[in-house]
Amino acid sequence: MIPKIITIGVYGFDAESFFDALQAANVDTFCDIRSRRGVRGAAYAFANSVRLQARLAELGIRYLHCKELAPTKAVRDKQAEADKADKVAKRERTTLGAAFIEAYHAECLAHFEPQSLLDALESDAQVVALFCVEREPAACHRSLVADKLAKELGLDVEDIVP
Repeated sequence: MIPKIITIGVYGFDAESFFDALQAANVDTFCDIRSRRGVRGAAYAFANSVRLQARLAELGIRYLHCKELAPTKAVRDKQAEADKADKVAKRERTTLGAAFIEAYHAECLAHFEPQSLLDALESDAQVVALFCVEREPAACHRSLVADKLAKELGLDVEDIVP
């Protein structure tokens, strides 16, 4: 079976609405594509790796850490430079900078074979969530991963936002 892909970030959700959104979308597999699996601030403590994995397990949602899809510090620094130049806070960003996109494609997506993600899934996976932190999909590398999956494998993608 070819799964559906959803993307979701944590900013803008509280714990209850975040997990409700995953359940409403029928997510059965959760792919964490962050390098550092923590989020600053008490409001988002539920998205820190240990707590997140525990709650997903309670809900019967499988967890995968796909670190190879996480941007490196050098790539993240390119976005930080763009955010600084645009005078926008990370949590307020609505799009990715061109330098980040170019670097992410070169360092991560150029080596990413979409079929390898499908091969890592359980055979009964039907709805797979790509997760990072940004509220807006266009402000996050998850949109770039989802786009590659859609184009190369013909997967349906839906973005979930608060």
